[in-house]
Amino acid sequence: MTPRQKRLWFIVAGVALVAAAVGLVLYALKNNVSLYFTPTQVFNNEAPQGRSFRIGGLVEVGSLQREKDGLTAHFSITDTHKTMPVVYKGILPDLFKEGKGVVAQGKLETDNVFHAEEVLAKHDENYMPPEAVDAIKKAEAANAAAAKPGGSSAAEKPVAK
Repeated sequence: MTPRQKRLWFIVAGVALVAAAVGLVLYALKNNVSLYFTPTQVFNNEAPQGRSFRIGGLVEVGSLQREKDGLTAHFSITDTHKTMPVVYKGILPDLFKEGKGVVAQGKLETDNVFHAEEVLAKHDENYMPPEAVDAIKKAEAANAAAAKPGGSSAAEKPVAK
């Protein structure tokens, strides 16, 4: 083997090792990345089915119900356009309140209810993720456009599927 061929093999082997390392990192991250969606996006089937993701918005006023076990909570998250029912078993954050912003991480199950594994709140009780603020503004604009004469009636808040 000539020195030129040896160098070529070292380069090929180096590129293959780097490609394998990048592939392993991407594979590991695929299982740990949690994308954020709004209830409207979930309702429009933009969220992954059977995979964990985050959903955020406002806790709908009057939707919080607790089961007798003291740990299971049922509530709805809304972006003022669509509403998604959520079930969470665990201790809710102290700042969790109806009408306030929340982010829940979990999966959308076949019953079309979001089963949260974690409910997140920030230290500021007025916290709302920037994506949720944008989604609420878009939903309010869509509701305003639909409320004009000749528009469709968007006064209802349909529950996702």
